[in-house]
Amino acid sequence: MSHGLKELPKEERLYRMRHSAAHIMAEAVLKLFPGAKLGIGPPIETGFYYDFDLPRPLTPEDLPRIEELMRERIASDVPFVHDEISKEEARRLFADQTYKLELIEEIEGDTVSLYRHADFVDLCQGPHVERTGQVPPFKLLSVAGAYWRGDERRPMLQRIYGALFETEEELQEYLHRLEEAQRRDHRRLGRELDLFSFHEEYGPGLVYWHPRGGRVRAIIEDFWRREHFRRGYELVYTPHIGRATLWQTSGHLDFYAENMYSPMDVDGQDYYLKPMNCPFHIQIYKSRVRSYRELPIRLAELGTVYRYERSGVLHGLLRVRGFTQDDAHIFCRPDQVQAEIEGCLDFMLLFFDAFGFREFRVYLATRDAEGKYAGSLEDWQMAESTLRRAVEDRGLPYQVDEGGAVFYGPKIDVKLVDAIGREWQCTTVQFDFNLPERFDMTYVAADGSRQRPYMVHRAMLGSIERFLGVLIEHYAGAFPLWLAPVQAVVIPIADRHLPHAEAVARRLRDADLRVEVDDRQERMQAKIRDAQLQKVPYMLIVGDREVQAGGAAVRLRSGEDLGTLPLDEIVARLVAESRPTVG
Repeated sequence: MSHGLKELPKEERLYRMRHSAAHIMAEAVLKLFPGAKLGIGPPIETGFYYDFDLPRPLTPEDLPRIEELMRERIASDVPFVHDEISKEEARRLFADQTYKLELIEEIEGDTVSLYRHADFVDLCQGPHVERTGQVPPFKLLSVAGAYWRGDERRPMLQRIYGALFETEEELQEYLHRLEEAQRRDHRRLGRELDLFSFHEEYGPGLVYWHPRGGRVRAIIEDFWRREHFRRGYELVYTPHIGRATLWQTSGHLDFYAENMYSPMDVDGQDYYLKPMNCPFHIQIYKSRVRSYRELPIRLAELGTVYRYERSGVLHGLLRVRGFTQDDAHIFCRPDQVQAEIEGCLDFMLLFFDAFGFREFRVYLATRDAEGKYAGSLEDWQMAESTLRRAVEDRGLPYQVDEGGAVFYGPKIDVKLVDAIGREWQCTTVQFDFNLPERFDMTYVAADGSRQRPYMVHRAMLGSIERFLGVLIEHYAGAFPLWLAPVQAVVIPIADRHLPHAEAVARRLRDADLRVEVDDRQERMQAKIRDAQLQKVPYMLIVGDREVQAGGAAVRLRSGEDLGTLPLDEIVARLVAESRPTVG
């Protein structure tokens, strides 16, 4: 590494190295496909990519050849040279590069910036390393489709992704994490464990829950409802569609229409599938005059909403078009706000503990001092102070996202950290100074005057779909016993043991345990292996000895053998383990 490159901060060094690797990859692809059209090739967080319009689809076998050409170029140690030329010269230079010509026309001024190495030249502002030999260890990972400029109406290009780090050790560590993430991929596990499916031909981004996935979802939702009732929330149900006037009043048609499904005509009126639940909860609040004595009002709903996401960004359960928000809205007086926000954070900690997430990160988004905002400055200062105090009082480390709040109020975002260190957006606690004004929400104060309530949007899990996707990847499909769709499978060794197996299953079901009997004509070891592949926590094996003892031989999915146990002991063990840990 040159003295100049070494003196740069690591983040800047990696940016330059990854940017340069993208150029080297583009050169290699052009050697393999001389007629290739080049898109763009930026550095990204863990490496780089470049988009190509090629005469044929790339195959996995192409990547090693591209890597080989890249390593040859790196070994040649030629310099990166910056140049500036006129737009007219650039048009001639890139005459056969359609996408580059489009970019040239969008560049302001009369000149364009280029970077060259050897015979390769690309439109680029830089910066780069000084020489190709300064590009460190890398690995090409995959090929994906990507619309030009992210517009699904434009051509679909082929995007090659690469990983790059300063040392071979860092690269291998990242590749190991990537391999572990692939092992935990909820889309694959969802198929293998028969939890859910998607059917693109009948609508992309729409989830079909299978019986086992439906069972896990029901367990989560039942826990969610029970804990909400315990904390003074009232459960509501609202329509899936609403007349256009509702969305005009809320502002969604002005600011959010591109994320909404097209309207449907009903009796000459436009109706929209709901993208959010909040306007409906406001209507429940406004259904009668509210007194200050009624506040706070906490309305909660597992409300299914529909948002139009471009097909290119859909990703299993993590990015869908129809999903169920664990939504709640709190309407309260100014003197109640602090306690309500604190209650939200305490509730969040309970959920994280119950579902086994021990690490998370808190972000406080504050007002953009230069931008427009709903409500008064005093309201914002009070809200930001309330959020900050609630976080600090609980000793939670947090980062401030200065100016990161949306125009209608400050918020707390909380991201879970899963078993392999990835962050996932989960809890949000959001003030809203916009909708109470738009819908003219009021309550009658103690002095008889009409006052505006404070409104807080609050989601614990974000959405059921996304949270379940995160849970699957966090546990690699091996749910804790209380969440497992099948908690135990009873395996009779021979047909003569089936009556005892059925009796064991009945006893467990009577204790509200989820159990199946594997009565297939298969060898015992095959049944045990299949149960382990399905990540069933307990296997209860019954043969002559177990029938005589009135129990079962207990094996865990980890392979541990607990030996033969009395049925009462088995039931007691499973029942105790089936309760979520609630602090």
